[in-house]
Amino acid sequence: MNVLLLVLAIAPGLLISYWVYKLDLYDKEPRIHVVLSFVVGVLAAFVATKIETWGATHWRLPNHIGGVIATSFVLVALVEESIKWCCLLVYPYRQPFFNEPLDGILYAVMIAMGFATFENVIFAWKHDLTTMLLRAFTAVPAHALFAVVMGYYAGSARFSGKNPTTLLLRGWLIAIALHGAYDFFLMQKAYQELTLLALVTLALCFYLAKRLIRLHQENSPFRH
Repeated sequence: MNVLLLVLAIAPGLLISYWVYKLDLYDKEPRIHVVLSFVVGVLAAFVATKIETWGATHWRLPNHIGGVIATSFVLVALVEESIKWCCLLVYPYRQPFFNEPLDGILYAVMIAMGFATFENVIFAWKHDLTTMLLRAFTAVPAHALFAVVMGYYAGSARFSGKNPTTLLLRGWLIAIALHGAYDFFLMQKAYQELTLLALVTLALCFYLAKRLIRLHQENSPFRH
């Protein structure tokens, strides 16, 4: 793997992390916890890779559409989003530095970017420049957008006082659904036209993420 591919593997996750960190307008998080969350995401990706490799080896899925659905929604989306969700709950969610709703989004994205960066480095060993450029504008932002949804509900669960367990589960399930749909549209080969729906999914997620971030910014207890 050459230096350019390594930079393309690492840079997108770092740039998105920096962008989201800058969106925390009113009470900046301690950088040590931001960095540690990113590292937790890297470790989470290592665990997910092992589980997915084992599943792909031992779980004989059919080649038809049902197998694609099982792969995209269960073997990939369920595994990856569940591990990221558990990391969010175990480390930052219950800590005193998690002190406003937007922190849910911030830390969820940091974990997701660590996760996506590890994935990207693995991809860089096996793929070319074109693939890494494509992932920089699709797969890595997709992880961030799914994390915004999960983090929004985590922040709401921590501070709204309304059914925290329900809100946490809702964020987890929506992230799985969005991730699974995105992967399904990419993985299925029956209808090439459906591949474009992966981009539509990303666009809708981006629109939703902007709204959710703005809502938590406006509800920050540190705003005034």
